[in-house]
Amino acid sequence: MKKRPNSALLGAAFLMATSAIGPGFLTQTAVFSEQLLASFGFVILVSVLLDLGAQFNIWRILVVRNQRAQEVADSLVPGLGYFLGGLVALGGFAFNIGNIGGCGLGMNALSGMDVNTAAVLSCALAILIFWMKDAGRLMDALVKVLGVLLLGLTVYVAFAAQPPVGEALLRTVWPEKLDALAIITLVGGTVGGYISFAGAHRLLDAGVQGQAALPEVQRSARTGILVTAIMRYVLFLAALGVLAKGMSLDPENPPASVFRLAVGETGYHLFGLAMWCAAITSVIGSAYTSVSFIRTWHAVLDRNHRWLTTGFILISLLILVGIGKPVQLLIWAGALNGLILPVALAVVLLAVGRTKDGYRHPLALAIAGWLVVAVMSWLGATGILKMW
Repeated sequence: MKKRPNSALLGAAFLMATSAIGPGFLTQTAVFSEQLLASFGFVILVSVLLDLGAQFNIWRILVVRNQRAQEVADSLVPGLGYFLGGLVALGGFAFNIGNIGGCGLGMNALSGMDVNTAAVLSCALAILIFWMKDAGRLMDALVKVLGVLLLGLTVYVAFAAQPPVGEALLRTVWPEKLDALAIITLVGGTVGGYISFAGAHRLLDAGVQGQAALPEVQRSARTGILVTAIMRYVLFLAALGVLAKGMSLDPENPPASVFRLAVGETGYHLFGLAMWCAAITSVIGSAYTSVSFIRTWHAVLDRNHRWLTTGFILISLLILVGIGKPVQLLIWAGALNGLILPVALAVVLLAVGRTKDGYRHPLALAIAGWLVVAVMSWLGATGILKMW
């Protein structure tokens, strides 16, 4: 009996991490590295601290209450769960369009396959996984394997780029310039919206619940955030190494040019594999978590959640084919999910006082959570004003 929860704990960590490490992750990091250079390291540091404050609160409270986020919201104000679920699903939907685009771009760079054909085949694979008999275990295994492969590819490219590590470390704690939009987009891309709840909802579905599970839950959350942070920083170092040599990134595909400029034409094919790994795991994470919010709205939706997931993926595919060029969409989707984070986190924190069984939420953790709400609300307002 113990093997399955342990597998679920690691699977939840990687589901959250690989959901965050998608095409938007690669694109945002490359774009903002070019804009801020070594100072982007500070943005990563701030995003990791905000991630910790948000994820530890969300995972802990949901597991103790044995409720998904929308059920927690409904316990506060009837009907609030519909609003929160719709908001999170909207953000997940926006990201999923770009995720599917990333699948097509990745396979095209890797093998020369037509982008739309590759996107269709990748969607078919994702849908097949959800229709498998033991979809949960298969999903856990796939995100772990592809997550490790993605990290390994990026580490190799970072070494090849030979970045100025000393300058990067200095500017990580002492930046020359700041950008509120970069911070909110980065946090939105790594912990905002549906990503905040991917791991916690996976644990609940696997039967991990109650105060006794809290040490393992905290470790799982910490693992997911650490994997995301390492991947973000390694990709930043790779981009910085290229930029420090005076090279310019291709605005049509910034992360691909990082790989190509660092390793040559072989790097472009490696980028294709990395992009596909990042994209397909994010398609799975986005569809799974977004539908986990919607399926509780009605018993019919819950019984037919596989069809709901299939529809979610197929509609995202059709919109992508109609729109094309997902780079700007990925930047906006990150900002949108960053705006969702303070709303969702505030709802979860307000529910702490109604938790039963004598549970007392750590005061320091609650304060950290409310600080994240305040900071992200301020950054969100600042970022929107800058966009307009």
